[in-house]
Amino acid sequence: MIPRNPAPTSPEWLLREQLIAPPAPAVLEWLFHEDSLTRRLTRLSNESFSVMPLFEGWQRLRADECAALQLPTGSEGWVREVYLLGCGEKWVFARSVAGRAALAQDGLHMDQLGTRSLGEWLFSDRAFVRGPLQVCQYPTRWLPDADAGEELWGRRSCFRRGPLSILVAEVFLPTVWQVIDQTPDAARERR
Repeated sequence: MIPRNPAPTSPEWLLREQLIAPPAPAVLEWLFHEDSLTRRLTRLSNESFSVMPLFEGWQRLRADECAALQLPTGSEGWVREVYLLGCGEKWVFARSVAGRAALAQDGLHMDQLGTRSLGEWLFSDRAFVRGPLQVCQYPTRWLPDADAGEELWGRRSCFRRGPLSILVAEVFLPTVWQVIDQTPDAARERR
C-alpha cells in the first residue's frame, strides 16, 4: 500500500462525555470497551482472528497524531497500518504510530511484529498504561481506498511506557457491525 499524504485538517476526537449525538448503544459499547479489541474480535470470530499488514515504515505523522503523542507538528514516526480480520473478512482498519526518538530510546522494534497483533502485545505488557479512549467519525481520506466509507466510527487511545507513547487508532468497518448484529449478546459481551 502506498502511504497517504497527511490530511490538511483533522477530525475532532471526543471523549464519551463530549459526544453530542452518540451512536447506537451497541456501537457506543464497542467503541468505549476498555479490554483488548484483539481479544474481543478473537471471541467474536470463534478464534478465527488474524492480522493483515498493509503498510509499515517511517512517515511524517499527521497533526492530530503529533498532538496526541506530544510531539512537534511534522514529526516523523513509525506508522503501522493493518486490517484486523475475523473469519477471513476485514473487520477493522488499525493505524498505530510512535515517535522516532521514543522508539529508539525504548528499543521496541515495531517493525518486527509482522502478522502479530500490536494490541495483544500492548495488553500483555503491564508496564504500558492506556490513556482515555477517544472517538470520531474517521475521515474517508485516511482509509485505504478499498474501504473508504462515510461516517465510519473510529476510536483511539495512547499507550505509554516511560518516554514511549504508541497511539493506536481502530476504525470499525461495516462488516464487523453485521456480525455483531447477528451474534447474540455480542454487543453486551464483557468477558
